[in-house]
Amino acid sequence: MSLNLENLEEVRGLMLEEFETDLKEGKLYLSPRLKEEYIEIYIELFREAIKSGNDKSLAESILISNCLKSTEIRKTRSGKITETKVPRNAHETLAEGEFNRYYIRGICRKALSEGLQIEVYRAKQVKNPRPESQALIGKTLDPRKLLDDLRTNIGVDTALGVPAGPNSGLSVRLKR
Repeated sequence: MSLNLENLEEVRGLMLEEFETDLKEGKLYLSPRLKEEYIEIYIELFREAIKSGNDKSLAESILISNCLKSTEIRKTRSGKITETKVPRNAHETLAEGEFNRYYIRGICRKALSEGLQIEVYRAKQVKNPRPESQALIGKTLDPRKLLDDLRTNIGVDTALGVPAGPNSGLSVRLKR
């Protein structure tokens, strides 16, 4: 199930500008689960999803194109290093998280240019919503601070907590 990104069509161009800037500056998040030889393919798939797709179409493209490794190295709690299978939904988690981050950046830029506010909402229903995610719904955020936060914290949790980690289902929308 894809994210219900309410203002997606309004911000695709801004998302693409943010994406291309990150790419040019070497700031594009490249998951360690991506196969090295498939990075250029992934970049093109992502670009096309921004232009005319969504997180679901990006996830399907990542899966069909076989962009992800099948195993990864992890450190256990005891400090032991082990090889484990990449989760079956890794393509969905990557696509949803990264597509949403660029969508939010586009929303922030649109809000700034039009003098609008943004608010957190649930863009995807989840079975067991985290209490910290639930507490963010309906909260109004400063688009400048959130944009700066997302531009600074590439591929990691943001200081403001939006989006609220993998599979949170949270995003932002324009508050008109």
